[in-house]
Amino acid sequence: MKRINKLPQELIPLSPPFITTDEEKAVQKVLRSGILGLGKYLEAFEKSIADFVGTKYAIAVSSGTAGLHASVVTLGLKPGDEVITSPFSFVSSANAILYCQAKPVFVDIDPETLNINPENIESAITKSTKAILPVHIFGYPINYAKIKKLAEKYKLKIVEDACESLGATYKGKKVGNFGNLAVFAFYPNKQITTGEGGMIVTNNKEDYTLLKSLINQGRGDSGQWLSHDKLGFNYRMDEMSAAVGLMQMKKIKYILSSRKKAALYYKRILKKNNLIKTLRDDDTVYSRSWQAFIVLLDKSIDRNKTMAILKKNKIQSKPYLPSIHLQPYWKKINASAGRFPVSESTSASSLALPLYTDMKQSDIEKVCLSLEKAVERARR
Repeated sequence: MKRINKLPQELIPLSPPFITTDEEKAVQKVLRSGILGLGKYLEAFEKSIADFVGTKYAIAVSSGTAGLHASVVTLGLKPGDEVITSPFSFVSSANAILYCQAKPVFVDIDPETLNINPENIESAITKSTKAILPVHIFGYPINYAKIKKLAEKYKLKIVEDACESLGATYKGKKVGNFGNLAVFAFYPNKQITTGEGGMIVTNNKEDYTLLKSLINQGRGDSGQWLSHDKLGFNYRMDEMSAAVGLMQMKKIKYILSSRKKAALYYKRILKKNNLIKTLRDDDTVYSRSWQAFIVLLDKSIDRNKTMAILKKNKIQSKPYLPSIHLQPYWKKINASAGRFPVSESTSASSLALPLYTDMKQSDIEKVCLSLEKAVERARR
């Protein structure tokens, strides 16, 4: 397999997608067919994800955010209802709750996994709590056993934000099987891509039927295209995107293994540097799917200066991720610094380095060498 999207020669990019002639040919077939929506590629792509994850149903959507929103809608939330989630995530996980006029209730993260800390969840549960929306951050599975126990005790639904986690496993079972619903995303920086796009998975037939309608303008099952029996959204995935996704899934094992190989090579080089901490290793319970390669810089390191040095060396990097409750728009929702110290300290020190399918070992070596020199120069 050889990529057709050329990588820039002058720099090491952060997370370019892995596109081959398979995707190119599939899109051409769609365009020539004239069927650009709701066609055979969409159905095949949905089936490929359901088969891979191990769920009964999969619903393709226009983005991971669309998938999260539609999934939260199925909870039937009312204004004032609360959903517990992580502050250390991309904003879409909390936004999906706000879209439903409900209240995201943040719970701080575990300093090792960077996922929501299950030990802190129970104290955040109130009479208004209706669900938990945990995030498998950077492809690392949540502690599902503890979260499930709390959900059952308080009769709460679970919606998994698995947008970064396609292929990750918990106790040998793939992420996406643990909540009432789960959502994957296929933006270009994810393990597989459809350009934009996402997928909702579930084992519940009623949720599947409802979501199929919600994402398709609320159309009913009467067969009438212009008959809408509920308020819905235009969250459909187009046929070109589905064709790309189907071709990506045909090489999913290769993509995941290539990214893991690159990540482990990074970890091997950087493990002796006390100023640079890498993400938690796999064990018999948790197996990560490598969506990104994140390092945590020592408090003595100026991250902005480090990034500037990497940029001069033609290496892309990004501060990843800012805590949601410190985003500018969140000030209107009465959030403030200091409430979630682990998330905030992680946001202040985390740095994404280049990671992508078929990344050369020589490029990884260059990134590591440049990073180690940069952190020495960037000490405060």
